[in-house]
Amino acid sequence: MTGRLTQGVHHVGLTVPDLDQARAFFCGTLGFDEVGGVPVYPSIFVSDGAILLTLWRAADPLTARAFDRRTNIGLHHLSLSVADNAALEAAWDAVTAHPEVMIDAAPGPILPGSSTRHFLIFIPGGIRLELATPFA
Repeated sequence: MTGRLTQGVHHVGLTVPDLDQARAFFCGTLGFDEVGGVPVYPSIFVSDGAILLTLWRAADPLTARAFDRRTNIGLHHLSLSVADNAALEAAWDAVTAHPEVMIDAAPGPILPGSSTRHFLIFIPGGIRLELATPFA
């Protein structure tokens, strides 16, 4: 076979403990639109126009275990792209104003000497999220 069988990310599904909390973060803080959902699952679909996220509520949020990126196989973190340094700073201001966000790494070069910048946070519910400028 010589050609690629895939064409990028279709959507990403994330399990969250609280749909209202996740909706408030993605739609209220990051400016995503709610574009659907499945109430009986329950889930919501949110999009920034470039990516679609499916946010599923854990079956029993009180007994659900948080993902540990160092010991579990699976999603280490989700990285979302921003247009440039100004957009990265605006996103930083928005997420750090959110009372339930925990900082993992403040804005800085993705690697020493890199012009690509990023930051990492834990969103409400505990998922690790990165926002990054385009690779240069």
